[in-house]
Amino acid sequence: MSTMTRYQGTLPTVLLSDAAIRPTEYTRWAHAHTRFARREKDAAILAGLLDTIPQRGLDVPVVLGIDDRYGDVYVADGHHRAVALRILRAPRFPFHWYWIKSAGVHIEERPFPYYLLNRTR
Repeated sequence: MSTMTRYQGTLPTVLLSDAAIRPTEYTRWAHAHTRFARREKDAAILAGLLDTIPQRGLDVPVVLGIDDRYGDVYVADGHHRAVALRILRAPRFPFHWYWIKSAGVHIEERPFPYYLLNRTR
């Protein structure tokens, strides 16, 4: 009996943008950057990531969610990590993913549908 594992891929950090992979908790990435800079707790988390990512990379992959109705891709978990990666201009980031469906979500074992990032919006 073989056990499937979570799919983990890597994507260019430049795709963490308002046009490709958007934040779920914020209207735009600029809003996330501003909020994290203004709130002490968020600023501390971000500072820690800015120190550790250049030394050892990203320990916990970003989780992406894909809206199954429109195919939009969002950061579902890892907004602080995504902002740190954007600030550092890291070339790539690791991720897991899932479909956002009315019946619930689970981290996928299947390959990520990369074609969704190539659509014109």
